[in-house]
Amino acid sequence: MKDDEALGGRLPLIDVAQLDPNQRQLLDYLEASKFPWAEKSGFRSRLSDGRLIGPFNVFLFSPQMARAFNAWVDAESACTSLAEDVRQIVILTIGVVWRADYEIYAHLAVARSAGVDEATLSAIQEKKDPEAAPDAIRIAWQFTHQLVETHGVENNLYRQATAMFGEHGLVDMLNLIGLYLSTSALLNAFAVPAPQS
Repeated sequence: MKDDEALGGRLPLIDVAQLDPNQRQLLDYLEASKFPWAEKSGFRSRLSDGRLIGPFNVFLFSPQMARAFNAWVDAESACTSLAEDVRQIVILTIGVVWRADYEIYAHLAVARSAGVDEATLSAIQEKKDPEAAPDAIRIAWQFTHQLVETHGVENNLYRQATAMFGEHGLVDMLNLIGLYLSTSALLNAFAVPAPQS
């Protein structure tokens, strides 16, 4: 359908029946790991005809690099010391600053499944401090927002973040920030939209 074609942004949606062996291997990996997570979280990662949307379609254009990138994603997820609600706040903060529509769409769903309340999600979408949220969420938002917006973190906020998450936690957070800065750049460069439903 015509509306579905627009979901590739600047790239065509690849017909999964025409994949080469490297693309097929990547698809098998995504079907085993990422698509069940997307479905459980409540966001779309592919169309009814099997074509991929969001960053997943983009990955098919460079499947070996995508596997390496997803190894980083998997390592972050498996090894992080950060709570899931905090992780989702970090990801959404980046998506909002970058105006990466698909990232916001997907991670609003994941954040809701992680128990983040609507008032906090609304504040983040408006680039406002989620003042009523728990301290860990507020400090994660402040740290991420300041770093992504200004490319640095002031000393007082750095001290607060270190006291909250520890140095290990901040390194974990910065790995997560790096992953989603890359994802936002990928989505925006190829003008990948969020699905409407």
